[in-house]
Amino acid sequence: MKFLDQAKIFIQSGDGGAGCVSFRREKYIEFGGPNGGDGGKGGSVYIEAVANLNTLIDFRYHQHFKAKKGQNGMGSDKTGAKGEDIIIKVPVGTEIIAEDGETLIADMVEPGQIFRIAKGGDGGRGNAQFKTSVNQAPRYAEPGWPGEEMWVWLRLKVIADVGLIGMPNAGKSTFLSVVTKARPKIADYPFTTLHPNLGVAWVDGYEMVIADIPGLIEGAHEGVGLGDRFLKHVERCSAFLHLIDATDENVVKTYKAIRRELELYNKILQNKPEVVVLNKIDALPKEETLKKQKELEKACGKKVFVMSAIAKQGIFDCLLEVNKYIKREGRKKEEVEVAESVSEEENKPWSPLN
Repeated sequence: MKFLDQAKIFIQSGDGGAGCVSFRREKYIEFGGPNGGDGGKGGSVYIEAVANLNTLIDFRYHQHFKAKKGQNGMGSDKTGAKGEDIIIKVPVGTEIIAEDGETLIADMVEPGQIFRIAKGGDGGRGNAQFKTSVNQAPRYAEPGWPGEEMWVWLRLKVIADVGLIGMPNAGKSTFLSVVTKARPKIADYPFTTLHPNLGVAWVDGYEMVIADIPGLIEGAHEGVGLGDRFLKHVERCSAFLHLIDATDENVVKTYKAIRRELELYNKILQNKPEVVVLNKIDALPKEETLKKQKELEKACGKKVFVMSAIAKQGIFDCLLEVNKYIKREGRKKEEVEVAESVSEEENKPWSPLN
């Protein structure tokens, strides 16, 4: 399945049905009168976040979504039927942006979350609604109210705990394939990864979702390489795992180049927790690895981990370190509640009714 993280769609809710002009004309009824019913309400358009989708590819082939019009009112005070609603299903993490490309309308971050993007038009009132003591035979009714229509952008930002960042060929895809069951494309040339990949690792009994995005290079904010369009996929991450190729001649320059691109893209990314890792240490002598590690620690002001993803050395030390920055209050609370309920059940006094 092709990964698509942005799509533009047209949305139109249904118009309301027109009210009816009608009069009673039954035999043997001395006084007739207006009995025109109201028009039905037009269908609304809703957007729902679902957990079993991970791309916006469906919107490449279907861009127009139009809800049904409400049915017109009828005689005998019959109200027209309501137009059928439309529910558009999108992946969790999808942002709904106005046509200007900047105004955020809604952020679909939870499975099952539903948002009404366009309200259906109200139905017009029939002539029975306009009967008064001075106008007992009104001969007019309201037309239905129009629905809403708009173009909106759908932008997907994958939801992950950890974001893998670094230059092309830093070993991010190899690391993801080793610690998870994800199988990204791996090769010995730059820009092997052309779209984000997700994988799930287990650390200390907790689930950790890791996102691997295409590599950044200096000038990415200006569109160099694949640009910085994929950085939005790590905006929701709790922490970064910054991989640096140990075989680079100047690891400090490489580190600073990536940090600069993060800063130029968004200040929020610059302030996220970061674990710096020197990868591919199997390709260097220990003395040279130690030298580059110390240079990098001096430049970034924090501990630098060393590992070899392909040789599976030092991997879990990095995972344990980045695991400290992941917020799991909600999950811990659920586990405590389950444990307390189990404990109460075990301590419950025995009864023949149990």
